[in-house]
Amino acid sequence: MPSNQIKIYHNPACGTSRNTLALIRNSGQEPEVIEYLHNPPTQDQLIRMIQQSGLSVREAMRKNVEVYQDLQLEQPHWTDEQLIELMLKYPILINRPFVVTELGVRLCRPSELVLDILSAPQLHPFSKEDGEIIIDQQLKRIK
Repeated sequence: MPSNQIKIYHNPACGTSRNTLALIRNSGQEPEVIEYLHNPPTQDQLIRMIQQSGLSVREAMRKNVEVYQDLQLEQPHWTDEQLIELMLKYPILINRPFVVTELGVRLCRPSELVLDILSAPQLHPFSKEDGEIIIDQQLKRIK
């Protein structure tokens, strides 16, 4: 990956995803924005992101969506391979936002986790949409 390339698997309807994208842009970098509900990752990309983020397959899943309940995915008999297949079939099951940079991969929940994998500093003070301050007036990280 080129050193300046950042990818965000984004859902514009999600506040956490919007805050994460804004934090990336606040570092002066413009990421590749992948609206994963319309353009899901490949099986290999999804497996690699989950592995590189240090999460289990189950930790990378959204549980508060209808398809998760309907398919009873909380049941322990589901294998990681089956869960990956379902995440690809129903991208809403992929938790978000995943961010990929040259410094690593994170599921950015909460959104400020993206700061751990950005190579450029924040350029301006930053507050989340709900008003929570993340970067103060002295450009110091609060959270």
